[in-house]
Amino acid sequence: MTPQLNIPVCLARCDSYDPQVLVSLLQEQLDLLAVPADLSARKILLKPNLISAKAPALACSNPFFVAAAASCFLSRGARVLLGDSPAFGPAAQVLERHGFRTALCGLQVEEVPFVTMSKKKLACGLTLGVAAEALDCDYFVNLPRIKAHDQMGVTMAVKNVFGIVLGARKAWLHMRHGRSHQDFAEMILDLLQLLPPTLALADGIEVMNERGPMFGVPAALGCVAASKNCVALDRALLAVLEVGKERSPLAVAAQKSALPGACLHDLEFPQLYPRDFGGSGFRVPTVLNPIKFRPFRYLRSSCRRILLELRGKI
Repeated sequence: MTPQLNIPVCLARCDSYDPQVLVSLLQEQLDLLAVPADLSARKILLKPNLISAKAPALACSNPFFVAAAASCFLSRGARVLLGDSPAFGPAAQVLERHGFRTALCGLQVEEVPFVTMSKKKLACGLTLGVAAEALDCDYFVNLPRIKAHDQMGVTMAVKNVFGIVLGARKAWLHMRHGRSHQDFAEMILDLLQLLPPTLALADGIEVMNERGPMFGVPAALGCVAASKNCVALDRALLAVLEVGKERSPLAVAAQKSALPGACLHDLEFPQLYPRDFGGSGFRVPTVLNPIKFRPFRYLRSSCRRILLELRGKI
């Protein structure tokens, strides 16, 4: 019999983005996960989901959630960095367009563009370019927003790690590794092995329902989740959402690979249990879109990204 792993996943109710409420809640979760109270001289990278400046606000991380996370680590003496490689355009445009700079005003948070390529070989044998800035930290703090997803069913902490892949390489990976949903899921899971010590804080307060990652419908879930294990966090949140793991290629691939946290019996819940959030009515796409883009879409996407990046440098 496989031994129980007892990986902690903190689940708490939260119905607003009020900064004081969020900071208090996140501090409690950090304490429960034994995150040191003194992080002096430690470099913390906050990795939100900054999909595009033109995307609806719901498609990106909520700026007040990110600011609350930053406040928690700053209060522990850490040096706090913020970075991502959006699907389209430079991160600076997304931060400005979606109000992150306003929310972070007064906080000593350093914006770090993901621009330096570091070639890494994954367990699947693929060599790809990831952002060196994402790996150059003491703690990688993953800040996903729960979203339904047309290609992956539902996306949370594991899929958010795909943002360490630089620029147009994301679209190339859809073409190169998009033979099946499972191939793509396994490649994304391999990215986890590249990361420094990781902490995931998931925003499930207002989530994207029915479809995504861009144009889904808002739904109030009222949940904030935290864990040091991205796979465990996602598995717990599937139970919160009452979505069967078979609806998530990432969950299926994680269980197939016997990754720690892939099964509910691996987890323990210091706060609430998934059943305490029953009845959310969260819906994922019935049929998943292909991972591999049509050639015309791939070329259009690549050209659009290059143009947006050139504009960002002018």
